[in-house]
Amino acid sequence: MYRLRSGIFFLFSIALFLLSTTAYTQPNVDEGKQLFKAKCAQCHNKNMVDKLTGPALAGVEERWADYPREDLYEWVRNSQALISTGHPRANEVYAEWDKVLMNANTDLTDENIESILAYVQFQVDNPAGGGGEDGPKDEVATKSSNAIFWWLIAGLAILALILAQIMGTLKNVVQAKEDDNTDAKPVSMLDVLGSKTIIGLLLFGLVVFLGYRTVNSAIEVGRQQGYAPEQPIKFSHATHAGLQQIDCQYCHDGARRSKHSIIPATNTCMNCHKAIKKGSKYGTAELTKIFASTGFNPLTDKYIENYESMPEEDIQKLYTKWIARTYLEEQGFDAKEIEKEGAKLLDYRGRELVEEQWTNLKKSLTSDLKPQIPGPIEWVRIHNLPDHVYFNHAQHVTAGEIECQACHGKVEEMEVLSQHSPLSMGWCINCHRQTEVKGFQNGNEYYVNTYKKYHDALESGEMSKITVEDIGGLECQKCHY
Repeated sequence: MYRLRSGIFFLFSIALFLLSTTAYTQPNVDEGKQLFKAKCAQCHNKNMVDKLTGPALAGVEERWADYPREDLYEWVRNSQALISTGHPRANEVYAEWDKVLMNANTDLTDENIESILAYVQFQVDNPAGGGGEDGPKDEVATKSSNAIFWWLIAGLAILALILAQIMGTLKNVVQAKEDDNTDAKPVSMLDVLGSKTIIGLLLFGLVVFLGYRTVNSAIEVGRQQGYAPEQPIKFSHATHAGLQQIDCQYCHDGARRSKHSIIPATNTCMNCHKAIKKGSKYGTAELTKIFASTGFNPLTDKYIENYESMPEEDIQKLYTKWIARTYLEEQGFDAKEIEKEGAKLLDYRGRELVEEQWTNLKKSLTSDLKPQIPGPIEWVRIHNLPDHVYFNHAQHVTAGEIECQACHGKVEEMEVLSQHSPLSMGWCINCHRQTEVKGFQNGNEYYVNTYKKYHDALESGEMSKITVEDIGGLECQKCHY
């Protein structure tokens, strides 16, 4: 019986190990999207059904179905090597496209290629893009992988119970024969559930589940893809970075020279809004918050002295007067009438507007930790990497010449800013594996003197490009303290 219990436990353990391995090697559609953009998008149409420099990728699996799956992997990794072996399909495609060479992608694993193929199929099945040009989100693959994982866990548990019941019954049969007893009772499922073996397996499964949840939760710290919190001021990146084409580094000037990109101070906002006092979308509702935060008087175009000590009642009178005056001007009243009659000219709608904007202003600029209106605006943080992760904006923006959109998405199209990228370790590693170091091409002396062997490799044709991985971008201490 001891051997039977040990056998069940061993079988269950091996199955769990294989199961967990399977769950994490499922094709990842989001990873496929990133790899497609990095490796394939320059030659293959992103809608997958139209030709570009290279053939349409829709149906590529069917076209290679007569050959081993490994042949397709080798074609994607190094087409010239496969062509040189005389492979029929490889030479057929090569001839069809006038012997145009396809870039080698020797760094791609079989799993990477499967993820690309999964993304291709996703785009074919979702012609509209599955959520826009950026394609699917990471949770598409994650939910699919998790569903498979838990279904297999459930199936495995049922199988273990059935095997335990069968083995228990067999034990009774053997015992009955040894005791010369023909009355061998079958083991009920209730007996199985109460056995030490099953209780041990359940405890083992609980430990595995809790370990999985703990590790997964730790990995997810600070990662909230799609997170788009409401900010104290409705700042539109679509208006500023998109419509007005203001460069990201004008406001986030720390990105080019320091670890942090920095949150712009209100004086940066005031560089423009001393002149532009009324917003194109919200009128005075949001811009007045900036004025009230920094102590700017829009009625006189001057900053208020000793604003920090100014009573709230006086602050309210000043900015409600500004809101009311702007509203009356929109209604057609001239400056003399407004100056003479003031708030008496306000109709019911105007009074309601003034009260609503002031209430919203106070709510946005005050909190339990900041009871007064004057002072910094408490923006809600969106991107927050764990403390053990080191990330330097200047290294990426200035040295690496990486565009802000590579990590933050098309900010110029975002009305409300959200976390675009997954910010996972795997996502960063893939980027370091794929991103070419531009310093080798633009004559940066640091790269010339420090990495001479790579220059020689480029000149000899031994290497076609130098990636961040080649110069140590995957070393643990580069990103972790």
